[in-house]
Amino acid sequence: MKEGVLSKGVGSQASVVRQITSSVSEIHKKIVGGRKPSMRFPLRSLSNVRYSPKKGHFEMVGKTKERTLTVSTVKTFAQTLRMVALSKELIETDDFATKRDAYYQTKNWDEARCDDQVESDTIMDDIESFYGLNKEQLGFRPDEHGGLVAGRLIVLDQEQGTGRSLEVDCTRFGSGAYGIPSAVEHLGFKTRAKFILAIETGGMFERLNYHRFWDGADCILVSMAGVPTRAVRRFIRRLADEKKLPVYVFVDCDPYGIGNIYRTLKVGSGNNAHLNAFFCVPQARFLGVTPQDIIDYKLPTHPLKDVDIKRAKDALKNDPFFRHHKEWTRSLEQLLKMGVRAEQQAFAKFNLNYAMNSYLPAKLAHPEKFLP
Repeated sequence: MKEGVLSKGVGSQASVVRQITSSVSEIHKKIVGGRKPSMRFPLRSLSNVRYSPKKGHFEMVGKTKERTLTVSTVKTFAQTLRMVALSKELIETDDFATKRDAYYQTKNWDEARCDDQVESDTIMDDIESFYGLNKEQLGFRPDEHGGLVAGRLIVLDQEQGTGRSLEVDCTRFGSGAYGIPSAVEHLGFKTRAKFILAIETGGMFERLNYHRFWDGADCILVSMAGVPTRAVRRFIRRLADEKKLPVYVFVDCDPYGIGNIYRTLKVGSGNNAHLNAFFCVPQARFLGVTPQDIIDYKLPTHPLKDVDIKRAKDALKNDPFFRHHKEWTRSLEQLLKMGVRAEQQAFAKFNLNYAMNSYLPAKLAHPEKFLP
């Protein structure tokens, strides 16, 4: 993998085009010289990462895979180069394609066309890791939008087409909220908030926003809507870094909320380890809901499903982050022993606003007790 522009900060469109042109020229030289061209990619899996406590995220350990032009790989190799060509075209014309758009573009590639979007997405992931750039820099955008934001934050943006500066006040959306765009590198921030509260469910975010929890708590609310998109993670990371804000995470107490949503936000994933340094939030801390909260608050629960049990056991056995932090090892083992899970909305057992008026203030008074 070549040193990516992203590793030095966000690069210009011209620098990305130069990087693409250089790599493709090397392939062309090999073909003209009668040699087999090849491309080397980092292996994108949990088996190829380690958790770096110093850096605070997953990093790759160096395993790679090589794609050489042979009879058996000719289609995949052609697809890769066609996707690179599409990327270069998008950058040079200052346009973009969603992942779904890109899939349908492949239908014009004759025998190199993709049979389904999984195939085109994989090719896109490969060229992203090959160049060490994110998809947005390569002209591609996810089909899904980012999360929602409310509270003590002014986002500095630009008007499409004119480039005129805009200030978006996240306290002035009435009953709505500011939607994080798919590309966030150009955004700036003004805030005097004390912390960022990242929330798993839309329902809990809506409740806290409706009652202006952010006003009394002097904070910024971010709805992750499940596993946060890369735009959401990058938005939180940039905001937290630039404004020196702590990040507290409020999710369901189940292996998915803990092992997928929280862990992905904090340290990244194996599949995108080549970009975890930029799409994770190492300063994030786990506010709750914890297994101990289930006991202390006598919360209503549901039995762990087979998939929950498997996910928790896999995390204990194979996930470098949970294996490193003994506090998390004990918490997951406690959850498995209890055999139950609890949702954020379980606090409604007491009253609809109990989480807002009692649970969150009690937890926020002692952030030093939060899980890592």
